[in-house]
This record gives sequence, structure tokens and C-alpha cells, in this order.
Amino acid sequence: MTPLMIHLRSRLVSVVVEVAGGVPTILHWGAGLDEDQVPVALFDRASPRGALDVVAPLSLVPEHGSGFPGRAGLVGHRADGSGWAPRFGLGDSGPRVEHDARAGSLRVSSSDPVSGLELQIDLALDPDTGVLRLSSSLTNSSTRAYGLDGLSLTLPLPGRAREALTIGGRWTREFALHRHAFTDEAILIENHRGRTSHDRPPAAFTGVEGFDSERGEVWAVHLGWSGNARLVLDPGRDGRRSISVGELLLPGEILLAPGDTYQTPVVYAAYSGEGTNGVSNAFHRHLRARDAHPKTPRPVTLNTWEAVYFNHDPATLQQLVDHAAEIGIERFVLDDGWFHGRRDDHAGLGDWWVDETVWPNGLTPLIDHVRSLDMTFGLWFEPEMVNPDSDLYRTHPDWVLADEGYPPVLGRNQLVLDLARPEVADHLFGRIDAVLRAHDISFVKWDMNRDIVHGSHHGHAGVHAQTLALYALLARIRTAHPHVEIESCSSGGGRTDFEILESTCRFWTSDCNDALERQHIQRGFSLLFPPELMGAHIGGPRSHTTGRAQTLAFRAVTALFGHLGVEWNLLRTSADERSLLGELIAFYKERRDLLHTGMALRYEHPDAAIIAHGVISTDRSDALVSVARVATSEHLVSEPLRVRGLDS
Repeated sequence: MTPLMIHLRSRLVSVVVEVAGGVPTILHWGAGLDEDQVPVALFDRASPRGALDVVAPLSLVPEHGSGFPGRAGLVGHRADGSGWAPRFGLGDSGPRVEHDARAGSLRVSSSDPVSGLELQIDLALDPDTGVLRLSSSLTNSSTRAYGLDGLSLTLPLPGRAREALTIGGRWTREFALHRHAFTDEAILIENHRGRTSHDRPPAAFTGVEGFDSERGEVWAVHLGWSGNARLVLDPGRDGRRSISVGELLLPGEILLAPGDTYQTPVVYAAYSGEGTNGVSNAFHRHLRARDAHPKTPRPVTLNTWEAVYFNHDPATLQQLVDHAAEIGIERFVLDDGWFHGRRDDHAGLGDWWVDETVWPNGLTPLIDHVRSLDMTFGLWFEPEMVNPDSDLYRTHPDWVLADEGYPPVLGRNQLVLDLARPEVADHLFGRIDAVLRAHDISFVKWDMNRDIVHGSHHGHAGVHAQTLALYALLARIRTAHPHVEIESCSSGGGRTDFEILESTCRFWTSDCNDALERQHIQRGFSLLFPPELMGAHIGGPRSHTTGRAQTLAFRAVTALFGHLGVEWNLLRTSADERSLLGELIAFYKERRDLLHTGMALRYEHPDAAIIAHGVISTDRSDALVSVARVATSEHLVSEPLRVRGLDS
């Protein structure tokens, strides 16, 4: 292989990168290749008639200045309009490109002396999973400021990638799957909500026609970022198909002073020839290998929200604790309503100390009772928000993420605090730290219940800074309290991405505990995340969000295939119901090692009314499989399910 081509290899995946130009170009991302299977001629491209004399490469950051006809990877300019179409790697004294290739990784650095910019791109291929991590940074090497409007990374797709699958829904109906023809028109996924969002999370799966869970080549990407994002699947009129991924920057959000650097979020990419099961299991194994991934068995959790809502009565909650212990609950989580002035959702957010009118003796007696029954204790917070009816807002109305020249936009009776202001982050850390130090707490449910709209930081768009400040605050809390696990909740599944997992241990998948909806929600969730990160609770007989009634057996088995919990007022249950719950919880404890370490597979059943999925042990000797009928079928009797994946 020519030294200008770098071959990154895992067991099943190859990535061939050309580094001869100013910006590296991926020539092959797909099935594994041997060294002698990479002839240069394979990647030669003809110059079409009626086009430019030189064909601009579909590089990782395509350059308009080099003649690329599609979407440029870097968009920005200086105050006088210059620097708007940089070309990297050119110079009077020769190429301005350096690369450093090591085992499984590649860094390429190039500069453009005309625009005064320096670009660095990093690639790393996980040798075990085949997951490709990509990121880029842009440095302003000029003496003048540079306004950056966007920096995205672009991966090539083969011509046979003719269909696409995206994920998105709405509150209480997250992770719905949408299939698109990917032939002539671009597919745009844009999120402006200031969080990963329920409707347009940054992920896409493309594949050969007819690909499904078990069959067909699939190329998948995900952006590890909890703010605004943009993905573009471009069919390419010149025959070059691609997907570009990056943070969606608001106007004026990034102004690079001389010497400043902008760092992109990490793009995660996976390929498989075995359908979406192949790419999702690559993502799952990659996540499980992280240092931050939970290493202990996932405790059965009882959350009090749908049990008592805001009606916090210490005596009632102690009885609930007793019932929880009887059925085998291992973690008791006190949800919204414990802090100062919080009797409903109109007041109290921001005042993070125990409400003495409801808890005259504080939380310690309840926590001690929980701990005496060999359960751990968790507590709900929503630190990023403030109610106008709160002591914090009355004292510091200037701390909100809003433009002082306009009336703020309320959402769920609350405003967003500007975490990028050091005094705000310090105040929140101090309040949370004080509660965690004063009590025996091992789990925090960290909620975020509204979009960021008109989020202005000192008069400028502030979502980017807010997102980074959130990561910093979470990391600060984790450093101070390494024994405390944090759940990422955002009106359910509104903030689910790989980056937030660096500081959190699981997601609250959806505010909907309706098992029928959950069958669909959890199937979509599993495309990216393994079961142990999926909060899945058994709700009451009638769903809080949909009003539907379902059997306990159906509710229980649906929740079994995640991080199991209960969200139901056990004081209103019968002895038989508690007995069945106890049996299910005992079964979960027996099987959670399989559930949370095995391969999670989705199955395709010929009957569209059936949803089937399962978990198979890594040695393929053991499995648990769920077959759920979620609608009436065309036939009285459906075909048996063929369970693939087990050793013969």
C-alpha cells in the first residue's frame, strides 16, 4: 500500500484513508480488507465531461474552495467577509500537511496560511468492535477573529446504500423508527431544541435495499452531543453518496479569537454486513468498554413519581418503603416534591434544600429506614431550571439563559439557568454538594424538562456554552461524589447520546410506562444503547400517559428487558399483585447478568403484529426472548419465531 494511504483495521471492518491532500479522505469504510485487497486503482475517479478539470475529493471536511460541489464541511468567515472558503494543505514552500498514524488511529494536521486557519482531524478504529470515532478541531492562527458557522465531518457511502432508517418521535413516544428511500433527495435531520431532543436525535442508519434487523449491509452514525445537531444524508448527483454530521451552531455562537480552538463533538460510526443488529451490537460493546460504564449489577429501582406525585407524606412514604422491601426492591428513589416550596410544578425549582414544612425532621429518617432494609436511596433534581416563583429567581433574575431585551419564553412554568456563568455553576454545585454530603444518597435522577429557546448568554447564542457547562458541572459532581450514580432524564428520553454517558449511568427512556408503547420505544432505543442503560419501569394497571389498561404480566415482561424498576403505588396493590411482582423481580436478579452483558437482538417476524427481541449470551449458549403481540393479526395463528444467534 502506498504510504499516502492509511489502513485502519479491526476484525470485521476496514477504513482506508488517503492523506495526500490537505484534508484526509476516506476511500473505504466497510467490510474488512486484507492489505493486498486495496489497489489504488480501485479508488481512482474519472473526471466527468462538463465538470471541473480536477475532481475535488469527498474529504472528511469537503472544501468549497477546492471545487467540491456539495455542502462544505467548514463554514465561516472573518468580519470583512474573507476566509469564507479555505483550502488546507497549500503553501508557497510546499504542502502544509502532517499526519501521525499509530495502531488503529490517525491524526492529520493541515493549515491554510491564506485564511489563517489550522485544521486537525482525528480518527480511531476500535479493534474489538469496529466502531470508528472521528473528531476535528479548528484553530484561528490569524491576528483577527474568525466567526465559525459550522464544522462537520463527512463519511462516504457506497452506491448500494439506498435506504435510510432514522429515530425520532415526541414526548412519551420516543425512538420511533422511520424508514426512508435514500435515492434522489437529501435527508436532513436538524435539531434546534438545545438538548438531544425527543424528535430528532443525532443518529442515522443507511443500508442496502431491504436491510432489516438481521440482514443486509448497514452503515450507522451517531453524534455524541447533547445540544443542537445537524445530519445530512446526501445522495450526491455526481454519484458520491455521503453523510455529514456535526453540531448545529446558532448565529454568532462561535467567534474564535486569535489562538482560539473549536473542538467538534465526537462522531461514532459503525458498519455491519448483518443488519442493524450488527451495528447496534458494535455500539453496545463499545459503550460497555468505557471506563464510565456501570460495572455493578443494576439494582431494581422503585421511583415514587407515579406512586405519590407531589403528595409527600413521610408516614405514607415509609409504608411504601416497607412494601418495596418485601418484593425485593434494591433502590428507593424520591422524585419531585421534596425541596423548598415545591407543592406543584409552578414553584420551587432552584431552591435545593429540604422543605421543612413537609419534612420537619428532614429526609434522614426516611433514608435511614430505606437503608435499614438493605436498599439504597436516590433523589430527584432538576438543577438546570428555575421557577420564577422561587427564592433563587427573586434574588438572581439575571441568572437565566435569556436575552434581557425580550420577555423570557416559559416552558412547564420554568426558565433555564445560564450554567456558563461561573457564579451559577458554583451556586448549583454548592447546593447539590450540600445535599449529597448531608445524606446517604447513592443515586441522582437528573432531570431537564424543557427545550432551550432563545437561550442567550450575555446577549449571544448560548446553547454550545451551556452544553459544555453542563458536562463540566456533572463531572465536578461525579469527582466530588464518585459513589453517586446519575441518571440522565429529560422529560423522559429527550437527552440520550453517547457524550452524556461520560457522567451518567443510565437513561430514563420515556415518561410513558404504557407497556404497549414501550415495546416500540425500547426497540428504537436498543439500536444505540444496551439494555442496562435503559430505565424500564412497571407502571400501574392504567397508564398515566395514555389511559390504557394492561395486564401485570405484559407490563412486567416488557420492563424486564432493561434496567428494571417499579413506578406504582404499592400501597394500592393486592397481595397477589405484590407476589407476582416479587417473582418477576427475583427472576430479573437471576438473569440480569445475561440481560446486561449479552447480545441484544431484534428479530423480524413475518407477522407485523408481533414484536420480537431477545438477549443471547456471548458464548451463544443461553438466551431470553420476548415475543409480544401488539395488535390483532391477519391470521388466527402466527408462524413460530426463528431465533437466530444461538449456537447450533
